[in-house]
Amino acid sequence: MANKEVKQLIEAALFAFNKPMTVKMLRDSVLSPLKLSKNDINPILIELKEDYEGRGIELIETAKGFSFVTRAALSDQLSVLWQEKSPRYSRALLETLALIAYKQPITRGEIEHLRGVAVSSNIMKTLMERDWVKIVGQKDVPGKPSIYGTTKDFLHYFGLTSLAQLPELTESQLETALSELEQQ
Repeated sequence: MANKEVKQLIEAALFAFNKPMTVKMLRDSVLSPLKLSKNDINPILIELKEDYEGRGIELIETAKGFSFVTRAALSDQLSVLWQEKSPRYSRALLETLALIAYKQPITRGEIEHLRGVAVSSNIMKTLMERDWVKIVGQKDVPGKPSIYGTTKDFLHYFGLTSLAQLPELTESQLETALSELEQQ
């Protein structure tokens, strides 16, 4: 199969699947008869990414794989297509999520200590239902509290391939931000 046809097949698969696909998923599904290596597929994905530059949609890579998405700059204009509003998250939920993302692995008690207030069960339930946070283990202390960390869905939702892409935040910046939020 010619490179152009392989590129079309990858493009069609990414559109049709409607979820992010990793190179392995592509190789094991639509490309399996072609016996292509990762080194064969990666340049084609780069080409596809370049093909969509400057258009209304773009090919992005997150921790969950490659997918086509609408350009962020068009989100306000496109929002009229959906009647329901995006969920609004409380400041407490976002604080908790930020602490988990930056301090993971972390226990609920450690989150409460840093925030200075109790963490609502509803917050943890929401974060886990969204699959942004998961239990990654138990701390080896009396009571064996759960240890929390972020998931690939968290990375995907925020357009990240890894936690290293989180904005730099020093310990003092985190503490200052938390104390400012407490005063509001």
